[in-house]
Amino acid sequence: MLHRRVPRVSVVAAGLTALAVLGLTGCDSDTDDTGSAATSGPSVIAPGGPGEANRTLSAEEAAQQRAEDDSPNSADVSYVRMMIEHHAQALEMTDLVPDRAESPKIVKLAERIAAAQRPEIGAMKGWLKTHGKAAGGGGHDHDHATMPGMATQAQLKNLRAADGKAFKTVSPATEEVLSEVARAGEADVDRAVRAARKAFGKWSALPGSERAKYLFRIARIIQERIR
Repeated sequence: MLHRRVPRVSVVAAGLTALAVLGLTGCDSDTDDTGSAATSGPSVIAPGGPGEANRTLSAEEAAQQRAEDDSPNSADVSYVRMMIEHHAQALEMTDLVPDRAESPKIVKLAERIAAAQRPEIGAMKGWLKTHGKAAGGGGHDHDHATMPGMATQAQLKNLRAADGKAFKTVSPATEEVLSEVARAGEADVDRAVRAARKAFGKWSALPGSERAKYLFRIARIIQERIR
């Protein structure tokens, strides 16, 4: 079978022509249902209120409706400061991994977390500096329990002290020791993953009500054994 080669230049030209046609069509598509769009220049889609249709504004109209002061407010600054502390605690935890973790996978995961969150802390501190805001306290001058996803100082202390083949689980509300859990190695994790994969076929075929029964029973067994 013979195949005719299409010249490269003609393919590129055809592609550019198609883009030009689509661009012109797109510019004209919104002019039927709005009188506020400009006849030339870029347009902006302004979302309508509940039950209202969107509006198409010209660049000039959008500039007129733009808030004069779009500088960060106190909520923005507070959020960034909290995220800095959240990331800093993640780094504090990953720093514990090299001397404690037995699984190379856990070590790799900790390295990836540190590699991602350390630069993000720098970026957020730079954002605060750009807007004339301090980065906040030293990172440990507030109650971590008030921020979702943060560990308390008592929990961090227990984490630093964790060693050996078992570690303690502590109630975040009362800091009472609930139980001691055997620390899993890489072989244990691999065995658990294989078992989960083997059971997934039958598990996924169960209706939600049946799954709930199994999960409830597992929770009861765990509850009974930690007493």
